[in-house]
Amino acid sequence: MKNRLKFAACKFSASSPADALDSFQRIRTFSVPSAPSNGNILVSLNQILQRLANPAANHQLLKIKRGVEKESLRTTNNGFISITPHPKALGSALTHPSITTDFSEALLEFITAPSNNISDVLDELDDIHRFVHAQIGEELLWVNSMPCQMKANIEIPIAKFGRSNVGKMKHIYRIGLGHRYGRSMQTIAGIHYNFSVPDSIWQQIAEFQKPRLSLKDFKTEGYFGLIRNFRRSAWLLNYLFGASPSVCASFIHGKRHKLQFLNNKKSYYSPYATSLRMGDLGYQSQAQASLNITYNDMDSYTTSLKAALQKIYPEYQDIGLKDDSGHLRQLNTNLLQIENEFYSEIRPKQPTKSGESPMQALLDRGVEYVEVRCLDLDPFTLLGIDSTTIRFLDTFLLSCLLSESPLSDEREQYEIAHNKNASVYRGRDPRLHLRCQDQSISLKEWGAKILIDLQPIASLLDAAHGGNAYDGALAKMVSRIEQPALTPSARVIDEMDTHNESYIQFGIRWAKQHSKNFAARTPDEALDVKQKNIAKASLLKQKEIESSDRLSFEHYLEQYYRQ
Repeated sequence: MKNRLKFAACKFSASSPADALDSFQRIRTFSVPSAPSNGNILVSLNQILQRLANPAANHQLLKIKRGVEKESLRTTNNGFISITPHPKALGSALTHPSITTDFSEALLEFITAPSNNISDVLDELDDIHRFVHAQIGEELLWVNSMPCQMKANIEIPIAKFGRSNVGKMKHIYRIGLGHRYGRSMQTIAGIHYNFSVPDSIWQQIAEFQKPRLSLKDFKTEGYFGLIRNFRRSAWLLNYLFGASPSVCASFIHGKRHKLQFLNNKKSYYSPYATSLRMGDLGYQSQAQASLNITYNDMDSYTTSLKAALQKIYPEYQDIGLKDDSGHLRQLNTNLLQIENEFYSEIRPKQPTKSGESPMQALLDRGVEYVEVRCLDLDPFTLLGIDSTTIRFLDTFLLSCLLSESPLSDEREQYEIAHNKNASVYRGRDPRLHLRCQDQSISLKEWGAKILIDLQPIASLLDAAHGGNAYDGALAKMVSRIEQPALTPSARVIDEMDTHNESYIQFGIRWAKQHSKNFAARTPDEALDVKQKNIAKASLLKQKEIESSDRLSFEHYLEQYYRQ
């Protein structure tokens, strides 16, 4: 198995796009439990790959768009969460197009514009970092997904967005999150990766499958197919990119957990953990465990999500809608306040208009892209993500889109949850087996099979872009399957052990190292002027929104929920 893996995923090099299709048939001999096959769909897949291997169509792959949303906590230079307000020099968190806040005033979020050029995405993210570092003085940007030191839950400052109705709604929503899940959980950071393919590729697929659907409905159906396939294999991303195997003792204070003490350094970990952020200490909750959000089509997704939005939840009723002074403690007492409260590793997305809910945007205009939400910050990279990760994600997501995607059932939903939890806590355990179609398969064997199947997709992307960067990114992931010590999560634990340091000391060391890099590359005059002008414009835009409000907040909220 190991030799075949090396041939298929490391040694293979396509001399032309068409060679990739030939390899597709050869490398699928590696056997693994899989979903029931539909012959017509597999024929379509071969035809689509063959069409995309044609130089006349291969260039369409250059139009794939991606964007990055990266969260980072502002901290003091000794690793405590910052309690200062969002710096005014960074503009308005409500209206700035690329610098905002998530849950806390201290939790910055950087957003790049969608681009079909990977270098442009990373260059923009780098520019944002350089500007922000120049504005935050002695503060650091935390490099880890799991939070820094925190003295008390109540001291974590909740993000504020001004006095407009939309700003109040965002703030009260976060107050509700704090009451429901605790503020510390909401300071967990990550990378969100946005991905879409051009309409020309959707049209190529439609030619073979000949649907009696509009392009909008066909794309929506296709993106839900991508999501189902993604969820079946998302455990692999936990293994390959998880970088949160340890936490600070302050984060789990008073919480039930199954972690072990590490190095007498006020740190806890799980020996084979990959991404504790994606487990029950992170973006999971007992309340949401009861949800059964389905992704078989737009109707099933929105119907199940709407039911959660309308479901009364006794524990949230106990919190109360308002405090003794009449101030809102949450937007409502239902299981979900708004759609975004549902924590999923991937979301179907459509850009929203002013005042429009995400669900209404999807229902009106269909799915335009997907948002991958299960990526940890990589502390070893300057920006939390690099081009290797992006190229692998492109390959993985394109495969999820083009491959057969049977509808999901309750049994598979259980297996997905089981595999996710197992990979979070035991992903690097060589004895770990996952569940697939009621069968048991080792993570290493299944991961190898997936990477082999990605080879023709990587080769097609390399043919479009020139060079072998996609093949190289895939080869690095193969190395991580074969050698778990190369995974980010293993490297984190190894460095903490080598330097005899705590989780916090590890984070401070890398945060200061990155800070020095950015300090050596302060923004030039053009970048500084550009970013300051964007910040000023965002502050003016916030004032315009505030002055244009005509509805009371109660009526605004009522109108929003009426959608």
